[in-house]
Amino acid sequence: MTGFIGRRHEVAEVKRLLSASRMVTLTGPGGVGKTRLALRVATEVRRGFPDGVWLVELAELDNPTLLPQALVAALQIEDHSARRPVDVLVERLCGDQMLVILDSCEHVIHESAVLAQTLLPAVPGLRILATSRQPLGIFSEQTFTVPMLSLPDGPRHGTSTTSDAVRLFAERAEAVIPGFALTDRNRDVVERICRRLDGLPLAIELAAVRLRALSVEQLLDRLDDRFRLLNTGLKTAAPRHQTLRALIDWSYSLCTQRERLLWARVSVFTGSLDLDGAEEICSGDGISRDEIIGLIIGLVEKSVLVRDEYPCGVRYRLLDTIRQYGRERLAASGEEPAVKRRYRDYYRRLSREAKARMFGPGQIELLTRLRVEHPNLRTALEYCHAEHVGLCIDMASDLLHHWITSCHMGEGRVWLELGLADNSGRTEVRARALGACSWLAIIQGDQATATKMLAESRALGEGLGLEPVLGYVALYSGMVAMHQGDGASAVRLFEEAVARHRATEDPFGEVLALTRLSLAYSFLGDAERAIAAAEESMSVCDAHGAHWQKAYAMTALGIEAWREGDTRRATRLEQESLRFNRSLGDSLGVGLNLEVLAWIAATDGDHERAAEMLGILRNVWEAVGLSLPGYAHLAGYHDECEARTREVLGGAVFRAAVERGARLSNDEALVYALEERGPAPVRSGGTDRWSPLTRRETEIARLVGQGMSNKEIAASLVIAQRTAEGHIEHILRKLGFTSRAQIAAWVTEQTPLA
Repeated sequence: MTGFIGRRHEVAEVKRLLSASRMVTLTGPGGVGKTRLALRVATEVRRGFPDGVWLVELAELDNPTLLPQALVAALQIEDHSARRPVDVLVERLCGDQMLVILDSCEHVIHESAVLAQTLLPAVPGLRILATSRQPLGIFSEQTFTVPMLSLPDGPRHGTSTTSDAVRLFAERAEAVIPGFALTDRNRDVVERICRRLDGLPLAIELAAVRLRALSVEQLLDRLDDRFRLLNTGLKTAAPRHQTLRALIDWSYSLCTQRERLLWARVSVFTGSLDLDGAEEICSGDGISRDEIIGLIIGLVEKSVLVRDEYPCGVRYRLLDTIRQYGRERLAASGEEPAVKRRYRDYYRRLSREAKARMFGPGQIELLTRLRVEHPNLRTALEYCHAEHVGLCIDMASDLLHHWITSCHMGEGRVWLELGLADNSGRTEVRARALGACSWLAIIQGDQATATKMLAESRALGEGLGLEPVLGYVALYSGMVAMHQGDGASAVRLFEEAVARHRATEDPFGEVLALTRLSLAYSFLGDAERAIAAAEESMSVCDAHGAHWQKAYAMTALGIEAWREGDTRRATRLEQESLRFNRSLGDSLGVGLNLEVLAWIAATDGDHERAAEMLGILRNVWEAVGLSLPGYAHLAGYHDECEARTREVLGGAVFRAAVERGARLSNDEALVYALEERGPAPVRSGGTDRWSPLTRRETEIARLVGQGMSNKEIAASLVIAQRTAEGHIEHILRKLGFTSRAQIAAWVTEQTPLA
């Protein structure tokens, strides 16, 4: 009765599975569209089954033992004998070529498995397509997890491609309000509604029905109370599908008592979670630690938890609607305060351990883990702040390097300033937080605030005898001096910082100070001391296996090598540093490397390359939000490079070269900077040769062209595998393709010959 939206890839994949296997089960959470997909597939394959495609609806089957009788009735078999229904089925179906759809097996999962195992060997021409919130678990069963409808990538402009979730909302809304259409005015609100509902088809349909009484803006505002809001609408649907709560109540009833308890407890996580977090936070009081893994498997099989693969390992997540349901159950259980405390304390420990282990060989793994945990870290900070400001700023200080490398500097500063606003305590925690916040302010170009905070931190450090704090105060004060162009003061402060960090046996602080000291000496023209400080910093890093800080020390050494005219060594140093910063995703470090490589190109007389690098840098610094943040004293080199390059090339050629660099995707830009491949030429008229794909979709299309799997693409781009799959679906739809092979061929056609 309503249109079938999207699902081209899903239909094709299920048809492929059916051609290769006689037992296919569509799994996924309630309301994701398993039945609709099964019926669509059935419609498309019915000609291949001369004896028909038969639908057996099991949702209303209350007595599991009557499943064989239900199948007999659905197949319109009349038999008045006393034989077992299974025997009747085997006799009547033998020799038939048919497809049977067992719809909604989750509450009769065991009986469905037994029936399938009995019929499939006895009826060679039978194929079964089942829908269930968990697999049947029989031999040779192929499972396909039905994903949510595709969501918009981000803010849209103009007449951009519409995602499947938004298309569904618009179509159902038009049925409620004739004449409803997506416009520039309402598109953003509709997209936000679809995101809030996770792209869950049933939730979107229930929400669209509410437009009889609400505007889209009012609907969005009320989604926090979605179970009350989405409580009526689809009168012709099965009872469990008529309201969102009834749908999830159905899933809840299928879980064991311990699975329900774990469901409630894992709802405390804001983002995804890993097994370690679940074991630490959710065990106890009815669930032993050893039981957690089995219960997680059970919730994954019942489509309550979604399993995702990240570069840092397997993680699990709840859809937002299922999480909200779990939180209501958690609150009703009376366990909420205790679970929240365990959650808060777990992420405080994680932050503290990350700080303690940050200077060592596990830096990439630690920082990658913190990025994935960012939503949970944020919620833990909220719990800390609600209890005591000291807890909040202590944890926020421990996360200092996470704020910097993950481009969350603004958020980190907000948490620190929120706690520092209460200045009633004169403690080490406050002194340390003032220093951490001052560094973030320096990077953001707010030197005045940084100076004020450093003065208070120094006073507290001197008053309380906090040598480690005083070491960082000297380090950050030197950065302020460099920003002001006072190289002599900066050298003095950095030397003080080196001495204090050595005295307190803090190699991390020592390396930071040595690297900055090298830059200060270079700024003053003291090449010998600049090189010595950078090489000493690298030596300390090597002794501790600290590759991240070594990358910055190499950047400093590369700058001095370039200043001394040794562009070959400078290039090698900057490119080696860039490779590490790229692997970490450190935008600031990458930007510094690209800056120096641009200067080197200009010095070597390769002005077109220098201009292309400047185009790349334009994108990098726009994404960061500030040019050369924390390294303002280097801006003169950038300006000199740009002016000289423009003068040599002339305005038109310069602008064209800058545009070539700016049009490169992030991955293409870094490959070019590492001299692994040249930039793609710009077509006449300035048309984007990769249109209609976005920059991210272009990156992924090229990785598909290189033969990468979804898992490999996700690892390469540090995104969830589910996100990569969503992008590939968008690419297929935009280009009108049906296979990855077509994407690969298209990529080859778009790539110019060398």
